[in-house]
Amino acid sequence: MAAQFRPRILAMQFLAAIAFISGITRSGASDPPLTLDYYASSCPSVLKIIREEMEREMLLDPRNAALVLRLHFHDCFVQGCDGSVLLDDIFTLRGEKTASPNINSLKGFEIIDRIKSRVEFGCPGIVSCADILTIAARDAVLLVGGPYWDVPLGRKDSRSASYELANTIPTPNEGLIPIIYKFLSLGLSVTDTVALSGAHTIGMARCEYFRARIYGDYELTSGGSPSSEVRLSQLKSTCPAAGGGDNNIAPFDYETPYTFDNSYYHLLLNGEGLLDSDQELYSSLLALQTRKLVEQYALDPAAFFQQFSISMVKMGNLTNPDSFVDGEVRKCCRFVNA
Repeated sequence: MAAQFRPRILAMQFLAAIAFISGITRSGASDPPLTLDYYASSCPSVLKIIREEMEREMLLDPRNAALVLRLHFHDCFVQGCDGSVLLDDIFTLRGEKTASPNINSLKGFEIIDRIKSRVEFGCPGIVSCADILTIAARDAVLLVGGPYWDVPLGRKDSRSASYELANTIPTPNEGLIPIIYKFLSLGLSVTDTVALSGAHTIGMARCEYFRARIYGDYELTSGGSPSSEVRLSQLKSTCPAAGGGDNNIAPFDYETPYTFDNSYYHLLLNGEGLLDSDQELYSSLLALQTRKLVEQYALDPAAFFQQFSISMVKMGNLTNPDSFVDGEVRKCCRFVNA
């Protein structure tokens, strides 16, 4: 096969795959029974309480914003946004915390514990952990310069978890097609995929997750510019090739690591995405629609903020139907009620 025809054929295969996936998965999303005024009479102070607690957490460590946002993402991708990611392992229940994408990645559980304790003091037995996490994620973004969005409420906490499903969360070294497939399977579009990936404008990644990238095609995608060479050298110092240093961390966005902005997309344009899964959105041969979206959000921060807000509501509306049948409001987010 002539080399010049290969990108075109790959692109055609990509479009066919997206069309097929879209046809079989988008029906998975449904309108959940959530409302903006769910706690208006039962716990009118809940939004104020959570905002105050998140402000305290941010004063302690600005990295806490990314921790809470990541918790929310990993919760919603498994059984919907039902607080299942918060459950500890017990003899009769295997939680999601020790699944491969979570065990060394998720932190911030104590933040949700502290918020829950304060909410329970004011409104005992009223507000679910799932709702607390969803509101806290919104406030986390807002407190580091990101957009505001209204959060529909009324989720129940699941009495179950899924270790198996937690192992299917998108991974750092995944290709573009599997990433998009996983989003589409939840009813989240290609646009949602690119916008929600912009959450990597804050937060850190462990060496274990970006080693393959920096010793792989980082130099190729970045073009070997002087600034990118300096950055690559820093990353290699943080993350040695021969193993070791797995717990060393680096920011996804080294330009503004504690500010929610569109800098992440500028890094992708420069070929400097920290993870393979990030850079694939722009540099993959199959990045037809995603490349255009990356360019749009890099040029227009308001467009990114608007779509991120829309996509966060859409993701937050992924619910676990079972939790509305036999779910509960947990007294402690780590354990189901006795």
